Amino acid sequence: MTSRKSKDTTQATVRPAEIVREYGPFTDSNDVAGVTHDGRYVWAATGAKLVAFDPATGATTRTLDVACDAGTAFDGTYLYQIAESRIDKIDPATGKVLASIPTPGHGYDSGLTWAEGSLWVGQYRDRKIHQVDPETGAVVRTIESNRFVTGVTWVDGELWHGTWEAEESDIRRIDPQSGAVLERLEMPRGAGVSGLESDGADLFYAGGGKSGKVRAVRRPHNPTEH
Repeated sequence: MTSRKSKDTTQATVRPAEIVREYGPFTDSNDVAGVTHDGRYVWAATGAKLVAFDPATGATTRTLDVACDAGTAFDGTYLYQIAESRIDKIDPATGKVLASIPTPGHGYDSGLTWAEGSLWVGQYRDRKIHQVDPETGAVVRTIESNRFVTGVTWVDGELWHGTWEAEESDIRRIDPQSGAVLERLEMPRGAGVSGLESDGADLFYAGGGKSGKVRAVRRPHNPTEH
């Protein structure tokens, strides 16, 4: 396992986050933790229910009664959901939990995403992102941040994570090898980022914590830096 400390952010590109749409709050929920995207629908973890909605219309399409108090991920077939100190592998068709592994933070975990055959887990107050074996829960490597880590997502080889600290929040792109902060999208005051996921194209979906909302945020493109 390797551990790499995030570098100073002074050289990072900083711009305001462009929020293009808001969804929610959802029925019987006033909290959004994890967020993922299955290629068609956005899923939001609301504590006791996973809620799927159509991002084109905002209409709720599915709900699954599962424990879901932090990050959510999708591997192309199955959902993965942090529930306290475990990560559940869930059949999205039935809501059945097929397997579980321990979380690296033993209950102090936040974001979750799937990339490169691994789960990537944010550890909030420890300011870390862990690459985790999805079969065993073993930590493969660790990247350190210099802010509280909330949601985590990969898109086009870029590693992004949400932060939420002292009522300030941003979405930042970091170097996956060094942890250096390359770019920051500053959220408006009061618009915190809990969960985070890319749609694989031009948008991030950011959970809004106790606001009960999911916000769609424009992803800037950096073709010369890939």
